[in-house]
Amino acid sequence: MKRESRKSDTRAEHGKATGDEPSAEAAFASYAAPLVDHAIEYAAAVRDDASPEALHQLRVSLRRLRSLWWAFEPLLDKGENTRQRALYKYLATAAGKTRDWDILIELIAQDDSGARAIRPKLEEVRGDALATSRETLSNADVKHLLRDALTSATKELNTAHERVPLAKFVDKRVAVSERSLRKRMKRASHAKRANYASFHDVRKAGKKLRYLLEFFEPILRGSHKRILKRLKQIQKRFGALNDIVASEMLLRDNAALLAGSGDTDAALHWLKKERKRRMRSAAGLLRKL
Repeated sequence: MKRESRKSDTRAEHGKATGDEPSAEAAFASYAAPLVDHAIEYAAAVRDDASPEALHQLRVSLRRLRSLWWAFEPLLDKGENTRQRALYKYLATAAGKTRDWDILIELIAQDDSGARAIRPKLEEVRGDALATSRETLSNADVKHLLRDALTSATKELNTAHERVPLAKFVDKRVAVSERSLRKRMKRASHAKRANYASFHDVRKAGKKLRYLLEFFEPILRGSHKRILKRLKQIQKRFGALNDIVASEMLLRDNAALLAGSGDTDAALHWLKKERKRRMRSAAGLLRKL
């Protein structure tokens, strides 16, 4: 009963009378506008809030926008859609440059081998990265960029000659995303343990599918609780692996910058051991799914 009620509420939100079939074109703005508002809110917060959480939320909101634009890709101009998704990736990367240092700092805090001595220098470099992230986001004028993207896509969809039933469209796009995830999981399960790229592809495909299910769950046919549970497992375990791999790469790439600030070799040694452990853990999860 609850599920049917949520479906009716969703149809009402799209401006359709109960019993009418909403179109994907008409529904787009109701999904996109809240995401745009959240991204603008978090981008504004980053100007005043130096905490890791503000940057994390901004990056997540931009990734969700990118996934939504991917979902509606068949209905939008291909070139413009590609540009918009590239924009969201660019802004997320700008926020991510500081967030990557936050993750490294958090990981180093767990290491009891003596590598913690480099933390003060990491905090200093993180401050420089934050200043750069803030400048990039400010110069990009996130608010107007995202508003313009929403207006442009909404106008294009509202003036389209054809109308696609929302439920049918959503089912098809989720199915495409599910096939992509299964393909990448199969590839990763047969890949060599050192092939991190295949694990990273699983993480990205799983994250996209999770976002789509969270967007469209009220109108999808059947229950997706089981797959959502699995996707959360993938995101948690493969995300933990990605944190280690990205941190190890960040530390290696900035070894000269951190020279003399502490035992970077000890930190790299610990990260390498932790990477191997988390690779085994991720591979183990793949075998169970």
